[in-house]
Formats: sequence, C-alpha cells, structure tokens
Amino acid sequence: MFDFDATLPLMALQFVLLTFLLNAVFFKPISKTLDDRDGYIRTSKSSAVEYLEAAEKLAKQYDQELADSRRQAQQLIAQAQAEAKETVDKQIAQAQADAQQQREQVQRELDQQKQEALQALEGQVDSLSQQILGKLLGASAA
Repeated sequence: MFDFDATLPLMALQFVLLTFLLNAVFFKPISKTLDDRDGYIRTSKSSAVEYLEAAEKLAKQYDQELADSRRQAQQLIAQAQAEAKETVDKQIAQAQADAQQQREQVQRELDQQKQEALQALEGQVDSLSQQILGKLLGASAA
C-alpha cells in the first residue's frame, strides 16, 4: 500500500516550503492589498456618511433660512400694502374734503349770483312797474 521512504519527508518539506513561499510572495501582498482596499472603502464610506450628514444639515439650515426669508418677505409685503392702503385712504379723504370744499364754494358763488340776479331783477321790476304805472296813469289821465 504505502511505502515509507525518503520521498515522503521530501514531499512534506516541499509542501512546507511552497506554503511559506506562496505565503511570502502571493498571499501576504494580496492580503495587504485587500486590507488596504478594505480600509480605503471603510474610510471612504465613513467620509461619505459624514459628508451626507453635513449636506443634510446644510439643506435643513438652508430650508429654515429660506422659510425665514419668505416669512420676512411676506411681512414686508403686508406692511407695504398696509402703508399703501393708508396712503390711499388719506389721499381719498383729502380729495373728498377738497371736493366738498369746492362744492361749498361753488354753492356760495351760485347763491351770491342768485342774490345779485334777484336784486337786479327787483330793480328792473321796480323800473318796469314805474313805467307801466306811468303809462297806465298817463293813459287814464288823457
């Protein structure tokens, strides 16, 4: 079956040498490369997670600032609208007051002209009455 001669220890020695040689030449560099690659991946992954968290924080901060800016803009718009409405209301009130004043002035002028016209007509009525009376009395005396 099995012969135990000098080839068995020689085969065992070759196996051990080949194992050390393969370990030194092949397995250690590959293990080192795989470990370096694994470390790089872990570092890159942790960096990516940190960058993602930082980006999310920045996005939340920007969203908050944007919401604050929008709120401030809406407040400014509302304030400007209120001021504009107040200015318009004041101008309308002033225009109405001016129009009322002009109406009153025109009414006074019309009343004055009416009075003047009535006085002029009264003078003419007196004059016409005197003429009619003179003609009537002159016609009846003749």
